Formats: sequence, C-alpha cells, structure tokens
Amino acid sequence: MDERQSAVPTYEGDLHVVAAAHHIVKALGAAKNLSHDLRKILIDLDTHLSMITSNIDSKGGRGFFDVEERLKQAERKIVSWESDPMMIWDSGPRKASEYLEAVNEIQTLIDGLRGLSVNENRKQKELLHHAAVVLQMAMSSLEEELVHILVQHRQQFEPKQMSSHSNRKDVVYDESFVSVEDEPAEETSGRNCSSDDSSEYIVDLVHADVIPDIKSIAKVMFTSDYSQEFCEAFIGVQKEALEQYFATIEVGKLSIEDVLKMEWTSMSSEMNKWTWSMKIIFRVYLPSEKWLCDQVLGDFGSVNPLCFLEISKSTILCLLNFGEAIAMGPHQPEKLLRLLDMYETLADLLLDIDTLFSEEAGSFLRIAFHELLERLGDSAAAAFKAFGVAISSNRSLYPFPGGGVHPLNKYVMNYIRMFPEYCNTLNLLLKDQDADATNPVTEPEYGQNVSISTSSPVVCHLRSITSSLESNLQKKSKLYKNEALQHIFLMNNVHYMVQKVKGSELRLFFGDEWIRKHNAKFQQYATNYERATWSSVVSLLKDDNPGSSSMSKSTFKDRCKGFSVAFEEVYKSQTSWCIPDPQLREDLRISTSLKVVHAYRTFLGRNPAHIDDKCVKHTAEDVEKLLLDLFEGSPRSLRSSRRW
Repeated sequence: MDERQSAVPTYEGDLHVVAAAHHIVKALGAAKNLSHDLRKILIDLDTHLSMITSNIDSKGGRGFFDVEERLKQAERKIVSWESDPMMIWDSGPRKASEYLEAVNEIQTLIDGLRGLSVNENRKQKELLHHAAVVLQMAMSSLEEELVHILVQHRQQFEPKQMSSHSNRKDVVYDESFVSVEDEPAEETSGRNCSSDDSSEYIVDLVHADVIPDIKSIAKVMFTSDYSQEFCEAFIGVQKEALEQYFATIEVGKLSIEDVLKMEWTSMSSEMNKWTWSMKIIFRVYLPSEKWLCDQVLGDFGSVNPLCFLEISKSTILCLLNFGEAIAMGPHQPEKLLRLLDMYETLADLLLDIDTLFSEEAGSFLRIAFHELLERLGDSAAAAFKAFGVAISSNRSLYPFPGGGVHPLNKYVMNYIRMFPEYCNTLNLLLKDQDADATNPVTEPEYGQNVSISTSSPVVCHLRSITSSLESNLQKKSKLYKNEALQHIFLMNNVHYMVQKVKGSELRLFFGDEWIRKHNAKFQQYATNYERATWSSVVSLLKDDNPGSSSMSKSTFKDRCKGFSVAFEEVYKSQTSWCIPDPQLREDLRISTSLKVVHAYRTFLGRNPAHIDDKCVKHTAEDVEKLLLDLFEGSPRSLRSSRRW
C-alpha cells in the first residue's frame, strides 16, 4: 500500500475517534460546578466536534444533518419572538437567557461552518447563508431590546440634589452701563454657584439593575461582528437623553450670530446659565455618562472613549460655541462680572475636561477649551479697561435731582464691591495693565493678621477707578447753579463711597487711611454747605453795636424781616434737596440747628422788649422744628408747615 494512502484515516475510524471525543466533552459538560468560561469552551468544542462529524459525514454521504437540526432549533427560538409584542427582557431573565443562548448557538455554528476545510460545498454555503440571515434577525431584535432597556430604565437626572445657590451676593444689573442716568438702581442678588463645585458627582443615568443585561447584549453583538450597530443604538439613545436634559435646564442651542445680536438682559441670563450648566455637565452628567460607558463598553478597547465622545460632542460644542461667541463680542463694561464668572468656572473645570477626554480622539475638545479660557481672560481684561473708561467718560447734561447719590456712583460702588471675590483672578488678568501707582502698604483685617498688599494689581486698579469716579462726580457737581447744593451732592456721594468701602471687603483693599481721608472729605463738604447756606442768613442777626444793650425797634424789625425772608427761601428750596442716608441727614440737621437756632435765640434774647407778632414771624422753636423738614426730597411751603 502507498504510504500516502495509508496515512488517510478510514471513514469508520474517524467517526469512532470523534464520537469518543464527543462523549468525553458531553460528560464534562454535565458537571454542575463549571465556571462560565469553561462551560463556554466545552460548548464551542462540542460544536466543533459536531462540525467535524458533519465534515466526515459529507465525505461518507450523510452531509450536515446535525448542524442543520441545531440551526433549526435555534432559529425557532429566535423567530418565535418576531411575532410576540412582548419585549424579551420584559418577559423575565430566563427568557432573555434562552434567547441569548440561541443567538450564541447560531454564532457558534457559523464559526464552525466557516472553519471547515470543505471547499465549494453547496450545503455548507446554504447553511452559512441561512445562519447569517437568522443572526441578522436576532441582531435587529437585540438592538430594539437595547434601546427599550435604556429608555425604560433611564433615571431622572436631578442636579438640585447636589447643588445649591451660594450665599454670596453680588450686583448684576439688568441695564447696560450707559443707562445708569435713567434711574437709580440698587443692588440685587445674582451670582449663582454650586455648593460643591470642586469634585465630581456620579449618578446612575440608567438603573444599575439592568447594566448586566446591557452588557450581555453588547457582548453578543460585538462577538457577532455587530459592534457598529450596537454603538449606533447606544449612542443615539444616550445622546438624545443628554440633549433632552440640556433643554430642560433651558440652555438654548444658540449660534454665534444669535449671541452677538442679543440684548444685554438676555445675554446676562444666558451667561449665568452657561456657568451653571458647565458645572453640572462636566462635574455631574458627563462623569456619570463616562461611568456608564465604562461599565458597558469597558471591555472593548477604543470603542469606549469613541462612543462617549459621540454622545457628548454635540452638547459640548454648543457650550463651547457660546463661550467663543461671548469672547469675541464687544467688550462692554457690564459684561465684566459675568465674564469673570465664566473664566473662573472654565479654569476650575479644565482638569475635569482633560480627564474626561484624555484619549487622542478628544484632544480637539481639550485644546478648544484651553484656548477659550485664554480668550475669556482677554475679554474680561478688556471689559475691565472699558469699565474704567466708561466711568471717566460718563457725561451728564443735567444735574441729578435733589443732589442725592448719583446712579453712576451706585452702579460703580456696588459693582466693585464684588471685585474682592475675584481678587486672584483679577490680579492674574490685570498684572500687565497699567494703573495709577499707589504706595505699597499693608492693611490688617479688623485686627486679624491677614494682610493684603495695596500694591497688588487689583488694588491699584480699584484706587484708580474710585479716583476716576470722584473726578467725574466733581464735574457733575458743577451742573448745579446753587453752590450749597454742589456741596450737598458731593457730601452725599463721597459718604456713599465710604459706606460701601467700610461695609464690605473693599475695606481690606482701600485701607483705613483711605477711609479717614474720605471721611474728612464729606465732613468738609458738609461744613462748606453750612457756610454757603447759613453764613449769610445768620449774618443778618449780628448786632452792629455789640456794646449797646439793645438795638432800635426799627432795626430789630428789619433784621427779623430779613431773617424770615432768607430762612423761608432756604426752606422752600432745601426741603426738595435729598440726603438719603438717615444718619447723615440727622447729623447735618443737628449741626445746622446748633448754629442757626442758637444765633436766632441769642438775637431774640438780646432784644426782648421789641418782640411782638408784628416783628417776630418765627419763634426759635418754630425755626428748630422747620429745620427738621430739610433734605427730605419733597418740596414744602411754609403755609403747609406752620405749626403756630
């Protein structure tokens, strides 16, 4: 016999060897304590032995009978669900497990048929095609099951459970800087911040109980070369969920053109939403989304970060585009605080962004946000400069009614009251900008050892801003024709500045020496007012002959009449003047009363014989009471105010 022919096993011999191996595998598979992986190996080996038997049978004439029977059994399990309206995983874990076993059986048969050495075997090709059709049917069902599970078991995302508004207050005006002449605006609360902004917060976006089901679908679909279909379905559902949440927090998908056309009120609101949304998206939602992707796709290499990127990219680009639109817009001074919020928020989140998108696929997002931070910083610095220019260039055509605190002063002082909260950021952004130099001194914080150098950039710029504001107020005071009202106006406004500095952290930046100097300033304006108003009035009461015991009755009568006329003129005009601060108003009334009432009472006391109703129109007590009506901001006449 030829040596080559003797090496070819006989048909019966092959069947006996394979049958024996098959028997051993079946016996091993019957054991109860097998691990999942070992059981899978034995199933695959059993299938492979079946394929060998089929291969031998094809040579001996029996063909692929066993393979075809196994394929039909698996197909019946899969097809039975095509007409069933019930979802597989809703029918219980046993039904789902049986379905996955059927799918695995088909995939195993396909792998076995492809691994046979039979060439151009018609039956083999028919079975392969049949199995592929059934597998595709199963994959479509699994894709539907995946979508159903993700949607049905989506968890309500509630960011309020981990964040709250800060107790910090700030001034965010709804009007633009140029409208401060229209009406006075007092401070309002407006800076919203998360209570725990420094660490991420993971939540379950999909109920934890169904994660194993999703993973089992992923494993089967990836094994069957349907990874793309799985990823597309998974990305589609999760992307939609993120976009729906994005809509619920009322962050609109605005184009750059839309942002640039916005009115300031709307833009301010959107900028505030952006800072809050960035914290929620990058500290809570996306870390939670990445955690879900890691659980489901962590075993499939680079597919995991790519899917995460596709889920989040659309929303992130929306946030990125808004930030870029704000950065490229005009550098209006009213944007400053909002720009600082955006800058600090992004600076704080850069590490989170770098971590979330650490792979190469997400590098373009990392780079884009780093570049945006730089542009926001430049915009904030430019807005700060525009703020200073706007103060110095603010012009008024008419004096502010009543000589009260000017709206520009309120706007500026309430605005800069927030700068200490941004001290580090402002020092960083303003370090290369010029400001009026100040002598470097150190001021203690209310007896504590904490100190702030007043030569730091933010302190120098604060001093420059208030100096510019004072100069502008001096110019505005010249609009009053009445000299005394000029002093009232300056007294009110310098006093307001001092109170804002003393009552906030600005005290640490301006120092006690600045406060002492400006206290002296508004007190000097009060003295100047008294001189301008009352010196001429009180001079009417002076005795031309101080050595004589009393003046003539005609002279006394003329002096009384002159005093009454002058006093009534002052009363008529100065009841409409305004001193908003109650304590300042009371102090000036007392000071005025001490001078005027004392002089009038002394005058009357020196001439008791001439006092009668025809000569004396107002008693000293009348004058003292009438002085209490001054500076209330509502004009009065003596007819409505007479108390005698």
